[in-house]
Amino acid sequence: MALTDLARTGTARTAGARSAAEPDAVRGGGVLVHEWIERTGGAERVLDHLVEEFPEAPVMCLWDDAPGRYPGTTVRESVLARTPLRRHKALTAPLMPSVWHRPWPGVEDPEWVLATSHSFGHHFCTGPAARGARTLAYVHTPARFLWAPESDPRGRHPVVGLAAPALRRVDRRRARRLDDVAANSRFVRARIALSWGRDARVIHPPVDVAALTRVADWADEVAGDERAVLDSLPAAFVLGASRLVAYKRLDLVIRAGEAVGLPVVLVGEGPQAGRLAELAAAASVPVRFVGAVSDALLRALMQRALAYVFPPVEDFGILPVEAMALGAPTVVNAEGGARESVERLGLGVVAESLDDAGLRRAVEAAAALPRADVSALAERTFGVRRFRREVRDWVDGG
Repeated sequence: MALTDLARTGTARTAGARSAAEPDAVRGGGVLVHEWIERTGGAERVLDHLVEEFPEAPVMCLWDDAPGRYPGTTVRESVLARTPLRRHKALTAPLMPSVWHRPWPGVEDPEWVLATSHSFGHHFCTGPAARGARTLAYVHTPARFLWAPESDPRGRHPVVGLAAPALRRVDRRRARRLDDVAANSRFVRARIALSWGRDARVIHPPVDVAALTRVADWADEVAGDERAVLDSLPAAFVLGASRLVAYKRLDLVIRAGEAVGLPVVLVGEGPQAGRLAELAAAASVPVRFVGAVSDALLRALMQRALAYVFPPVEDFGILPVEAMALGAPTVVNAEGGARESVERLGLGVVAESLDDAGLRRAVEAAAALPRADVSALAERTFGVRRFRREVRDWVDGG
């Protein structure tokens, strides 16, 4: 099948299983665009709230790996969803701009189009399906594999490397045609200016602070085997929690514990588990891996930790906000969007250096902070209602 045919073909489905051959046309109203839908992820949290705020808007995506996540909402996939390429994002990267930019079946004369983008989803906004619409992009980051390949292994794939110069030219040109752009942090706003040569407003992503603070002591919500895990932990420990992947830098959490002479607790699963286990075995302090845990146990761990250490360079970083809202003094990298939440909420320390001395200073300073209740400030600054209000005002032309 030719690329032009790929781009013109899509599938549509809702909870009512609409026919892919006869998708309902979108006339007027709005359209939401999302790169691809996964079962978990920060980008999906944003999409969850956009779907709730704009329930009549269909969602366009390259593929949907969480069918049924949005009951009652039309989710329309590209033809890439019906090929093996959906499992190989690096190989699809050179195709994405064309797939997004071609006509999509059943989309006619929308009033506005809002894309959440960390790759090429915003290209839909400048294609024929969005013609005449007000075009908006909520940007988690310009595609890292394209603009910062040193931070994304997909950018080092030979296919992406060959296509990168042309893709950057197309990406910059189409980004400049958007009517308005929002970044999820000041850090990403600066990256947008550097990559695309245009400004953006900042709308921080939604953090469900209300759900975090509905329970005074999350240990009361932990039972069974997880309760046994919680009860077996030391009274004071340094906490790290994320997927066990290289860029999350959980090795630095182990080093932070060694620097202050405290045990380390690591939450999560992933491909770096073996390497981290080797580092833990050689560490001068005990390191406890607790694997994937429930929300209740993670929140209880945050409430009990002497400090939560979050070393990666993230575009924003939802977990540090959650930790501070739960009362955990938090250490974050000076580079990236997480420092913005520490600066706004105050219950944390920005580590200007991630060597052993810098980690020791940061963890000791965080542990010395009074455990002030910053949940009300976190709700006003990063909460769900704030996000939905700001996005609604933006879509309405504010």
